[in-house]
Amino acid sequence: MASWLGGLGSGLGQSLGQVGGSLSSLTGQISSFTKDILLEGTEEVGDAPTELQVSSSRLREIESTHATQRLENERLKKVCSDLEEKHEAAELQIKQLSIEYRNQLQQREVEISHLKARQNALQEQLQKLQTAAQSAQLGAGVLPPTTTSASFVPVVRHHSSGFQGDDMDFGDIIWSQQEINRLSNEVSRLESEVDHWMQIAQSSRVQGTNNADKSEICKLQNIIKELKQNLSQDIDEHQHELSVLQDAHRQKLAEISRRHREELSEYEERIEELENQLQQGGACIEITDYSKISDLQKNIQILQTEKLKDTQNIKELEDKVKNLNEKLCSVENKNKILLNERELVKMENSQITQECERLKSEFIKLQNYVAEQETLLKEQGKKLPLMTSSEEEVLRLQQALLDAEKEIMRLNTLNQADSFIGAGEDGLKVKTDIQVLKEEHHKLEKEKEELQKKLASLQHKDEDVTSASIEDMNLELNQLRQELERKEHELKEGITERATLTAELEELDKQNQETVQHMITLKEQLSKQHTEADSTINQLKLDIDFERRKVAEVEAEKMEMSKELETQKLKMNHCTFALNDLHMSNQQLQHNIKDLQEQLKKFQDCNLNNKKEIAELKQNLKQKEEELSVSQNKLTKIINQESNSNYQDLSFKEGEAEIEKLKKDISENKLLNQNLEKSVCDLKIENGKLLAVCEELKQQLHEAFAEKNKISLEKDTMLEALKMEKGQLETELSQTEKRLLEQAQKYEQTIEDLSNARNMNTDALQLEHERLVKCNQERDFEIAEFKRNIEQMEADHEETKEMLTTSLGGQKQLTELIKEKEMFVEKFKNRALELQQELEEYVKDSKKHEILRQNLEERDRSLAAMKEENNHLKEEIERLKDQQSRSPPVAEPKTLDIITELETEIAQLHVIKNNLEEEIKLHKKTIEDQSQKTVQLQQSLQEHKREIGESKFQYEQMNVTHEKLFLEKDEEIKSLQKTIEQIKTQLHNERLVFQTDSSDLFQETKAQALNGENGNEKHDLSKSEIERLVKGIKEREREIKLLNEKNVFLTQQIDHLSKDQVGKLTQIIQEKDLEIQALHASISSSSYRQDVLYLQQQLQAYAMEREQVLAVLSEKTRENSQLKTEYHKIMDMVAAKEAALMKLQEENQKLSNKFESTSQDMFRETVQNLSRIIREKDIEIDALSQKCQTLLTVLQTSNIGTDSGSGGVNSNQFEELLQERDKLKQQVKKMEEWKQQVMTTVQNMQHESAHLQEELHKLQAQISVDSDSNSKLQIDYNGLIQSYEQNEKKMKSFSQELAQVQHSIGQLHNTKDLLLGKLDIVTPPLLVASSVSQTSDIQSSTPPEIVSDASKLLQQELEQLKKMLQEKDDIIRTLKENNQRLSDSMAITLELERKGQKDTDPEMKQIKGKCDVFQKSLRDKDLLIKSKSDQLLSVSENLSNKENENELLKQAVTNLKERNLILEMDICKLKEENEKVVARCREKETEFRALQETNMQFSMMLKEREFESHSMKEKALAFEKLLKEKEQGKMGELNHLLNEVKSMQEKAVSFQQERDQVMLALKQKQMESSALQNEVQHLRDKEQRLNQELERLRSHLLEMEDSYTQEALAAEDRETKLRKKVMVLEEKLVFSSTAVENASHQASLQVESLQEQLNLVSRQRDETVLQLTMSQDQVKQYALSLANLQMVLEQFQQEEKTMYSAELEKHQKQTAEWKKKAEKLEVRVESLQESLEEANAALDAASRLTEQLDLKEEQIEDLRKQGEIKQEMLEDAQNKLMNLINSTEGKVDKVLMRNLFIGHFHTPKNKRHEVLRLMGSILGINKEELDQLVSEDQKGVTRWVTSWLGGGGAGSKSVPSTPIRPTNQSVFNSSFSELFVKFLETESRPNLPLPTLSVHDMKPLGAAGICNPSSTRSSSHTETTGSGTSRRPDANPFLAPRSAAVPLITPTSLGAGGSGHLLMKPISDALPTFTPLPVLPDASAGTLLKDLLKQ
Repeated sequence: MASWLGGLGSGLGQSLGQVGGSLSSLTGQISSFTKDILLEGTEEVGDAPTELQVSSSRLREIESTHATQRLENERLKKVCSDLEEKHEAAELQIKQLSIEYRNQLQQREVEISHLKARQNALQEQLQKLQTAAQSAQLGAGVLPPTTTSASFVPVVRHHSSGFQGDDMDFGDIIWSQQEINRLSNEVSRLESEVDHWMQIAQSSRVQGTNNADKSEICKLQNIIKELKQNLSQDIDEHQHELSVLQDAHRQKLAEISRRHREELSEYEERIEELENQLQQGGACIEITDYSKISDLQKNIQILQTEKLKDTQNIKELEDKVKNLNEKLCSVENKNKILLNERELVKMENSQITQECERLKSEFIKLQNYVAEQETLLKEQGKKLPLMTSSEEEVLRLQQALLDAEKEIMRLNTLNQADSFIGAGEDGLKVKTDIQVLKEEHHKLEKEKEELQKKLASLQHKDEDVTSASIEDMNLELNQLRQELERKEHELKEGITERATLTAELEELDKQNQETVQHMITLKEQLSKQHTEADSTINQLKLDIDFERRKVAEVEAEKMEMSKELETQKLKMNHCTFALNDLHMSNQQLQHNIKDLQEQLKKFQDCNLNNKKEIAELKQNLKQKEEELSVSQNKLTKIINQESNSNYQDLSFKEGEAEIEKLKKDISENKLLNQNLEKSVCDLKIENGKLLAVCEELKQQLHEAFAEKNKISLEKDTMLEALKMEKGQLETELSQTEKRLLEQAQKYEQTIEDLSNARNMNTDALQLEHERLVKCNQERDFEIAEFKRNIEQMEADHEETKEMLTTSLGGQKQLTELIKEKEMFVEKFKNRALELQQELEEYVKDSKKHEILRQNLEERDRSLAAMKEENNHLKEEIERLKDQQSRSPPVAEPKTLDIITELETEIAQLHVIKNNLEEEIKLHKKTIEDQSQKTVQLQQSLQEHKREIGESKFQYEQMNVTHEKLFLEKDEEIKSLQKTIEQIKTQLHNERLVFQTDSSDLFQETKAQALNGENGNEKHDLSKSEIERLVKGIKEREREIKLLNEKNVFLTQQIDHLSKDQVGKLTQIIQEKDLEIQALHASISSSSYRQDVLYLQQQLQAYAMEREQVLAVLSEKTRENSQLKTEYHKIMDMVAAKEAALMKLQEENQKLSNKFESTSQDMFRETVQNLSRIIREKDIEIDALSQKCQTLLTVLQTSNIGTDSGSGGVNSNQFEELLQERDKLKQQVKKMEEWKQQVMTTVQNMQHESAHLQEELHKLQAQISVDSDSNSKLQIDYNGLIQSYEQNEKKMKSFSQELAQVQHSIGQLHNTKDLLLGKLDIVTPPLLVASSVSQTSDIQSSTPPEIVSDASKLLQQELEQLKKMLQEKDDIIRTLKENNQRLSDSMAITLELERKGQKDTDPEMKQIKGKCDVFQKSLRDKDLLIKSKSDQLLSVSENLSNKENENELLKQAVTNLKERNLILEMDICKLKEENEKVVARCREKETEFRALQETNMQFSMMLKEREFESHSMKEKALAFEKLLKEKEQGKMGELNHLLNEVKSMQEKAVSFQQERDQVMLALKQKQMESSALQNEVQHLRDKEQRLNQELERLRSHLLEMEDSYTQEALAAEDRETKLRKKVMVLEEKLVFSSTAVENASHQASLQVESLQEQLNLVSRQRDETVLQLTMSQDQVKQYALSLANLQMVLEQFQQEEKTMYSAELEKHQKQTAEWKKKAEKLEVRVESLQESLEEANAALDAASRLTEQLDLKEEQIEDLRKQGEIKQEMLEDAQNKLMNLINSTEGKVDKVLMRNLFIGHFHTPKNKRHEVLRLMGSILGINKEELDQLVSEDQKGVTRWVTSWLGGGGAGSKSVPSTPIRPTNQSVFNSSFSELFVKFLETESRPNLPLPTLSVHDMKPLGAAGICNPSSTRSSSHTETTGSGTSRRPDANPFLAPRSAAVPLITPTSLGAGGSGHLLMKPISDALPTFTPLPVLPDASAGTLLKDLLKQ
């Protein structure tokens, strides 16, 4: 404490000394400054008004600064007084502390001297003991005397009684500690020696030593105990003092650091205030020189910023120093104390430096103040100019600032050096500081002397200044002197303190040499850190520069954006041009559309012409038919005529020829008709096709229009993009051209600028122009870069849009998949519910079975009971029988009755028994049935399982088949897409043909598109599609042409065949005749009709079957389509499930990895925490054991003592023990808290593990659910596949059945036709027979009488011939008709066959090609199906693998759970052990408390025993004295004393026993502590075991992982084997299937050959019809297939249309958006243009307005002036009116004039010339004229009177002049008052009462003239207006004197109205007003005037 206070005092002294030095330097600077200002004052310029203004402003500023300085001085005085008070208090405290420390040291020295004396006494006693022991020993092995006394030399440290400084206290403490240690060592050595001698004494005691030796030993023991007690007390006291000192030192350090911070904050605030004041003070200098002051301010700001940086650096370095100090605190306490003192010194130095800075700032202010005062003095003296002083002042201020900065820097460096350098170098640096301070002191003294000299010179100079300023200055100087004296006093004190410090520092140097090296290393580190800090500062500066550049770049970018707006405006203009071009292209497209419409019209005209031609052909047909009918009629007529003629044979032949010709004609006509009809049909078909083509063309046109619009929009976008690119290229070209042009222009402009510069003589324009050109170039480059960036941004935007659309699509698909999954889940749930219901039913049944079993058992029991009863009854019956046999015959009727009753009962019982047996049988049957049912149920369950397995298999097969179908459909779709693309390409080619006009544009766009390929992909796609469509259309047209050519060719072939095959037909007719005859025979049979009916029924049945088959087919197709859709859905589901499975597996893996990592981390953390706990517990146990040992040592050492202060020592020890106990309690609490935290963390870990387990369970459940759903899906899929295959098989069977049915239908048709033909042939012979019979009847009716026999015969012959002829005619007719029919039918069939063949040949070829294609596609699809099946198998294998992996993961999870449980168990065990340890700790605490209590008791006992021993020692001493005195006598008393001694020895023995007991107790405690240590070791062993278990678990984990990997490998091997087996089985299956197929093929071939052999004849007959029917069926099938394909095509077209429409809408939307954007931009551009125009208009208007405003302002100013003039005129007029009124009211002008006039005549003639002169002088008449008037006695009066009465002359016209300014040179010799007195003397001559003047009412005119500078002007004005005044007739010449005094009007008013008379003008305030004074007539005028003058 004393040392700290001493340091503080020395620091204060130094600071005050520095303050004094700084003040002396300040005064010196002030004096030099005043000298400079005085010297500069001689060069000032004397301008009086400016000097006045400057001086007034300076005065104000100086007063303000003076006030502030006064306040500052007062505040500083207060601060100084406070500091002085604190200093005095600190000195007092230091003195008190030093006195206390000195007292304590003296006490310690006394104690040490006592101890040394005792030690010497003990050594002497030891020597005595040794001698006694040597004498006591008997044998030769006697020990030599130890030479410890010689070895032990007491090292006495001699202190100087005078204390040089308080720092010696610390040295004393250290020395005392060393002494204590040395003494403790000595004591321990002495104790060992004492023990040794004790052993010797005991041995001697055994041998029989003397009583004297015992008494000596007791004494020595007592002495040793006392010494030990004293030593322990001293040690305890020293330790306590050390701890107290350390605590006090820490508190001081904390207080000092806090004070230092507060002072730093105060100094910072002070610095800020001073800076503000400096800025205020700097405002006065701004008048002289602004630029230099601003530079100075900038410098000051820079310095401030540097200062702030330095302070920050200092703070950082201080922080680092603090950290280093904290590290150093671990070093010895001595170094800590010394370093702390050194830091205090450093703090004081920093305070002193800050005070110096503050005083320097105050000095600068004082300088300014003194300078201002001197300038004031100089200004008042009006000697020296101020202008040139500013520059030198500024320079001096700069120098002063630089000096201050240098000093600050030097002090900072000193501070830093002080803070950085260690304690070793501190001493040297303090010496150097002392030298520097001495030098500064010398300098300060010199400056003080200079200041005193300058002050003396200033006093001499300031004597001329006013008394007030001198007094103020003297006061201030006195104050400064007092302060200087005080500071000198403080300096002296500082020097004395410095001397003391030097003495202390020399001692410090010796002690701090060890720490030098450490501090050097620290210094190096700090220097490195300083360099790093400098580098960081430089980096920050660079960053600031970089940010400034960035700001500049941003501003440049702003300018570039403005330029970009202009460029975009230009682009908008370009866009308008592009829009015009697009409009032109649209018009061209419209023209093309018109051309197409015209072509359509032409096609329609052609159609109409064709229709007309068809109508004409129909008419021709009708005509031909009519002609045919006419010819037939003619033929019939001719035949009838020929029948009547005789030439029948010839006519018959001719008729036959004609008939043949007619038939030929008819056949030809029919052929022609047929051809015409065919042609008509063809034309109709063609028309229909053309119409369809037209409609298609229309649709295509519409589509083309839409696509054109699309294309046009795309073109627009393309054109815009291309134009943009072109524009960019053009802009780049233009930029390059511009650059070249600008360079050229630059050179030209430089030349022009040089020429202009010659004319203008300015370089600024040229520089600005060059700068602008550079800026323009830079802006252009930046604009180009921005454009590129914008394009990139647009591309990115489009990409992001596409990404968004794709992501949205993906999201939709996902949502659909999720919905489907939900549906499936619901289905599965329903199934599960159904199964549950079935289970419940089964459970109910089982319950019923159990109930029945129970009933059966009850029945069995009842049966057994009945049987027993039966047996009983039987026994009774036997007994009764015996009785009956014994009984007499009398009782027979009774017995009989009883017997009958019993028999009835037995019969009943038998019945019951039978019933029961039947019931038992029934129950057995029911049981058997139920068992059978259970067996059946089990079988059904197994079947269900099998079905599930089969369904799974079917599901897989379905997947395979569905994938095959998918692939087929995909290929079909691809083929259809190819066809569509071809059609589109065809369409596109057509459009290209149409768009020949716009080809040039396309070429241009293509050429440009090569440059920018990025945005043209969509355009190319649309082009390719159009080209494909055009190609397709062309192909269609070619096909139509080919079909037309084929039709023509077929017609020609038909013509050729009709001619060739007539012969063949005749042969066929003959064959048919033969067949007809054969049929006639067959028809005659009666079974014919039945066959016909049967055939008709069969036909109806077949028709019905056909309809049914068709319905079934339609249903099957529907089912097929539904199955396909379901398959698609299932496939989507499967894909989704696979994706979900993959995701789940990935998540599973991630989770497993996470779990493993987290679990490992958790284990590690727990292990680490446990190890930490155990370590801390070990540390605590070690600490406790050490404390126990210390307590034991304390107990051992704390023995008997004599000093009174021993109780205090024990109390100190107990206080320390209590503190330690409190600390231990706190530590225990902390440990408990930490334990609770650990428990909470463990619980949290458990919760987290539980959560993880739950999540794992959830995941497992999800996986199981997914696997179940997957298995169900697979089952469904297999079922679907199987159903699909069954459907396909059914379809094949149906197709076969259909073919058979069609074949049978064809056969039926043939039979039907044949039967119909036969029926037609059979009918005519019947008719002929009937006619013959009629004729016979008629002939028979003739009478027989007329004709003779010959005639009868002839008639009979004729009749027979006629009959024959008729029959032959009929036969011929029928044959002809049949021939015609057959020929017609044959021709028709042949033609139809030919046509069918011709039609079907290409169709067949096409169908064959298609069939080939389909077969190829089928093969491809088969291959694809195989590949997909392989994929499915692989997927299923993957699934199985993944399931295995899942199972492995589950096993791993279970293992991890087990491990977790094990670890939790371990943790629980550890917790229990922890609790046990805590319990043991508590037990130990209780034991410790008990020990403390026992310790207290022992201490009390020891105190008592010490007291007793003390008293015993005193008694012993007394006895010894008595013994010494009375050795020779009184043996009885000796005996008595010896007895007493014995008793005392016995007591000592008892005490020793007690001590031995205490030692035993201590040994027990030691044992307990060893037990504790054993427990600790046990805990450590446990920890090792736990670690071993952990390692074992890890190894077990590794082994488990290895086993898992091995199992996985084995599973993979099994999988490979199984796969191989599957492959082998598949190959076998394929082989068996191929064998089966071959066998079936061979069988089918055999069957076909047999069928062909059977049906060869029938086929030869019915080949044509069958072929026809087959071809028709095939045509129908193909038509159906074509219709289906067309439907599919239409669907695809519709889908494409929808797609295209959607894309169109998208594009339209996009185009609409772009248009909207373009419109918005246009609107923006227009709005910007409008705003620009408005702004320009506003600017123009503003410029006009400003011009108009300027004009108006000028007009307003003119009008204001006029208004002011008018107002003045009004005021003048008003004043004149008022003056007139006043003049009329109370004026005495007439009286005055009359008096003057009369007075002239009343004066004596001698004095009249004087009166005239007076009047002339008043009237302003010249001397010459007056002399003339005076000289002319005769004419004098008349001329004077005439002149007064307004006569002509020069003198009358002159207006009296105004009184002249005092500055004017023409001044009268006499004053105005004297003239006025003379005038009054002349006026006062008449008898009338004289008027008297009042001095108070008068105003001196001279003063008015001085005050009004306008008086000179008024005089001139009056002179000018004088000519006008004399002209008025009302002018009164007697008023002239009054008007002559002062002008009555301002010059401004005279300017306006100069014609006004003087009397009209207002009387000024300057004129005197006279009040009449009554005067005695005796009094003369002279005396009166004298009185007036006196007044």
